[in-house]
Amino acid sequence: MIGIGAIGGPLTEISTGLLAVGLHKDESPPEELNEAVSIILSNGDFSGKDGETALVYAPQGLATPRLLLVGLGDRSSFTLDKLRRAAATAAKQAQTLKLDDAAFALPVSERSAARIAAAEAAAEGAVLGAYRFNRHKTAAPSSELGTFNLVSDDEDVAAAAQTGASTAAASVLARDLANEPSNEATPEYLAGKAREIAERYGMQADVLDLVGIQDEGLNGLATVGRSAANEPRFIVLEHRRGGEEAPVVLVGKAVTFDSGGISIKPSGGMDEMKYDMSGGAAVLGAMEAVGALDLALNVVALVPATENLPAGNAFKPGDVLKLHSGKTVEIVTTDAEGRLILADALSYAKRYEPAAVIDCATLTGACVVALGHHASGLMGNDEALIAEIEKAGEAAGERAWHLPLFEEYTEQTKGETADLKNSGGRPGGALTAGAFLKEFVDYPWVHLDIAGTAYGKSKNAYTPKGASGTPARLLVEFLRGRAGDRAVEVTR
Repeated sequence: MIGIGAIGGPLTEISTGLLAVGLHKDESPPEELNEAVSIILSNGDFSGKDGETALVYAPQGLATPRLLLVGLGDRSSFTLDKLRRAAATAAKQAQTLKLDDAAFALPVSERSAARIAAAEAAAEGAVLGAYRFNRHKTAAPSSELGTFNLVSDDEDVAAAAQTGASTAAASVLARDLANEPSNEATPEYLAGKAREIAERYGMQADVLDLVGIQDEGLNGLATVGRSAANEPRFIVLEHRRGGEEAPVVLVGKAVTFDSGGISIKPSGGMDEMKYDMSGGAAVLGAMEAVGALDLALNVVALVPATENLPAGNAFKPGDVLKLHSGKTVEIVTTDAEGRLILADALSYAKRYEPAAVIDCATLTGACVVALGHHASGLMGNDEALIAEIEKAGEAAGERAWHLPLFEEYTEQTKGETADLKNSGGRPGGALTAGAFLKEFVDYPWVHLDIAGTAYGKSKNAYTPKGASGTPARLLVEFLRGRAGDRAVEVTR
């Protein structure tokens, strides 16, 4: 991950491989840049529209050999996320040019809470924009951007930049875990990462193996994972910095490879099923940031991790399981395994008497059909908690859209030979999945279906192809809010 810092002094004296400056549409640049950019602006080669760039070599009057203008769009519609994208664009440009360092001038000049929020967002964008997953490439790029500085003499900006980098590190870890092929990222591999986080930040990590899972009565997880050579794990990671307060519990689905089991998926695109552990990856990424930021909060992470593979002892359509809660479930399809392991984890979470529980999972293709790749599905049983998650998603640039859990969706999940069935059919598939999970909670709860946002082939300035890391930063933003440490939005 690139280094993030701050560098002081006038723009004319900033000595760096690339100096990036954001400009709003049809607005004049800082006075000290007039000589350097006058020709470009007078020729109409750059107007400042959102995402537009112009690279100037040997800019007159500046110490830097390269000046990059980045469009911020209309000031009236300026947001933190546009700032993230601008900083990401600058970092990617510097990396393409194989530079060791770059700097970015914040568009908010006055010392204020807005400037601190801008520094955090810019640092996030730079780290995320420079991200590459090259671990398995024998001819990986030899040059990586080393340092990205924000231009400021303000010590608070330097501290905010580090906060932004720590927040971005949540997504970086989530991306790394989800991008890792499933022959590497096994359930035990994820357990090892949890232990590393615990050791690094003084957390408590407990990992149940298959015997422990069975002894605990986590029968959904044990049943899904029993046919895999790589045995399942149930990962518990606890950050205790909130005194006697009830904890927030994060639950992340981690099916490290999902073939569909007996109800096997089509072969086309099955390679993407290594991403079916993206919920668990995001939860572990969030815990990395929780530790780095040392949030004054009690946070518990629960990650049920398993493979879902066919074999002679695999579970089958028509089977009936008794889950951790005691409720019975009729198996309609073995490709609806995620809700079985989540149901066990949600039931397990009750022992903590939690203040709130958020689960995230690549749960349904129906959610992708409903919302595409631009928003996660958001369901829950507590309107105040839902509003908190929506606000955190907007602030983090990881939007979530509130979907209903009407009683009619619960009716679709009622079983014929058991209390419930693990699929309510195609109509409202994302909602019946949420309704199924709702049967296992009796505390404030939110479910995030990230099937459309956790990975994909499309990309933007700070989200590459493959794993996006969503919703790790949303979770961090939410937890910072609970800890009284949330950043404010940039004023327009």
